[in-house]
Amino acid sequence: MSMIESEARRTAHPVDVVEQMASLNHWSFDREAEDEISISVTGGWTDYHVAFTWLPGLEAMHVGCAFDIKFNERRRAEIMHLVSLVNEQLWVGHFGLWEKESVIIFRHALLLAGGADPSRVQCEAVLQAAINACERYYQAFQFVIWAGRSAKDALEAALFETAGEA
Repeated sequence: MSMIESEARRTAHPVDVVEQMASLNHWSFDREAEDEISISVTGGWTDYHVAFTWLPGLEAMHVGCAFDIKFNERRRAEIMHLVSLVNEQLWVGHFGLWEKESVIIFRHALLLAGGADPSRVQCEAVLQAAINACERYYQAFQFVIWAGRSAKDALEAALFETAGEA
């Protein structure tokens, strides 16, 4: 396997594709730098803050999706246990903790080695995977942080699905 020393030529900056996607969907966004854009997306449980960051040395588009649910050190071990249980169920991406800000974040990367350009469909798929994962597990994180539940109980409660009609 050869190691590529320099980034291959691209037709456009990868973050430009994400900016166009955000504009077309009328999402609020901020292009903080050439290699980064932050998008605000409203979900069913909360608003999500999604950052797409181009990493030229890796030829990868990193996606981080955070939501406003901070944890304190007292619940950290149980949150880490929940993160581990949740990550076992995910096929794409993973959850982690941003220690500095005490925030839970979903992370994934789109590898674009060899000069591949990202498509809007790829970027939308990564964004949708991030939002879906956050929506699916948001309540479990709430149960651990605010209700003091165990990671296992919180996950079971959050994934409980009702059948039939009332």
